[in-house]
Amino acid sequence: MKIDRRSLLKAAGLTPLLRAETNLAPAAAQTPDGKPDYTIRIATGLAELAPDHIVSTTLYNGQFPGPLIRFREGQRVVVDIHNDTDTPELVHWHGQMIPSDVDGAAEEGTPFIPAHGVRRVSFVPKPAGFRFYHTHVVALGDLNRGTYTGQAGPVYIDPKNNPGAYDREVFLVMKEFLPSFSRGGDMAQDALAGSPIPALQEMGKKADREARVKTKGFEVGYELFCINGRMGGHGEPVRVKQGERVLLHVLNASATEIRSLALPGHAFRVVALDGNPVPTPATVPVLWLGTAERVSAIVEMTHPGVWLMGDLADDDRGHGMSIVVEYAGQKGKPQWMAPKPFHWDYTMFGNGTAQAAPDETMEFTIVKHNAAQGGFNQWTLNGIPFSMETMKPVYPVRQGRRYRLKFRNASDDIHPLHLHRHSFELTSVAGKPTAGVIKDVVMLGGYQELAFDFVADNPGKTLFHCHQQLHMDFGFMALFDYT
Repeated sequence: MKIDRRSLLKAAGLTPLLRAETNLAPAAAQTPDGKPDYTIRIATGLAELAPDHIVSTTLYNGQFPGPLIRFREGQRVVVDIHNDTDTPELVHWHGQMIPSDVDGAAEEGTPFIPAHGVRRVSFVPKPAGFRFYHTHVVALGDLNRGTYTGQAGPVYIDPKNNPGAYDREVFLVMKEFLPSFSRGGDMAQDALAGSPIPALQEMGKKADREARVKTKGFEVGYELFCINGRMGGHGEPVRVKQGERVLLHVLNASATEIRSLALPGHAFRVVALDGNPVPTPATVPVLWLGTAERVSAIVEMTHPGVWLMGDLADDDRGHGMSIVVEYAGQKGKPQWMAPKPFHWDYTMFGNGTAQAAPDETMEFTIVKHNAAQGGFNQWTLNGIPFSMETMKPVYPVRQGRRYRLKFRNASDDIHPLHLHRHSFELTSVAGKPTAGVIKDVVMLGGYQELAFDFVADNPGKTLFHCHQQLHMDFGFMALFDYT
């Protein structure tokens, strides 16, 4: 919902949104013992993306992104979550290995935070690194629910020992607003390395031929784009000095979109993916992030000027998906130069192909059924869409065993695959074996294959799904449960 600035500027009382180093101050530092360490308040509010672009959406603590929360690895925390909206809500602690009842997914048994109610949660943050928190409710066709809203914020779990080979860190949260539905087309495939597999392409064509509805299903597009809650040129720039080594923590908080990020004249040395250090840090010209992925990369500031750091998509960047990087002593209009094409390849961050043998392998084939569910595409894993009524399918796992999950994508869509409450190790991406890359979200390319291993070491129901809201809401989910 878009709001006219002139009619609400005085009434809004908007405070500046999250900047590069904004923290959520621990409540325990300000209140007597027995109070929560942190407080999150869910409520409808206004986000000023630019002077003439103010949107009304659901926010955390009245801002987008939600405040940066810093935990200490292994140090128990207490968080009070207040829901000031008229509908039940959930807060998912994405990427953390915590119990099912506080993870923030109803499918796992996490209780809802009732409308105009409060829920206290307590857990031990782990593992260390860049995580985040976000809503986890089903949106279906309601673009004012779920991750279409402004309910997302960064989390950083400080390790017990953190030497840090950088001068300072900056958190960047990429997000779109003002969503709307349209009939979908083919998804661009220029993000990822690898080639489509003809057999999977034929499987996708067969599903199209057999579809009862011959039109494409609904997809979501957006009018406005922002980094750290401000459209490009309308927020505080990232101010740097020549020679600095700046550690960027980048989060794609989109509901549905694959995002890219480039900084003209500079390169990114990727040191962590989804908060987990990579075995082989590598320098790349562009970052590609699926929905909910995080990349931590060091940029050496060696090219003075005023630059526009933003998405490769000209239209999205032109509508706000950028942020200014300004060197000390430099002035002028921010400059943009497109880098050479670059395909994201997870295996370049691995350490070879030596892998532990799995105890069991599970295989999944992903098929899209166009417009099969009220005009929306329905998604199936091995021919079965997830049912919110029966909470099935459920796959049993046994504690301590290592499982290899193999995925075959018979659609043209890129799927950001997410496993709750566990981390996983990539073992094969687009036909290339790899090892050592630990993640909790990974992009599966259109008509491609991918495999990862996880160890069943966190008992309780565990949700698996595509992190694209439209996909998870319409069948692309499954549960693992410990036996």
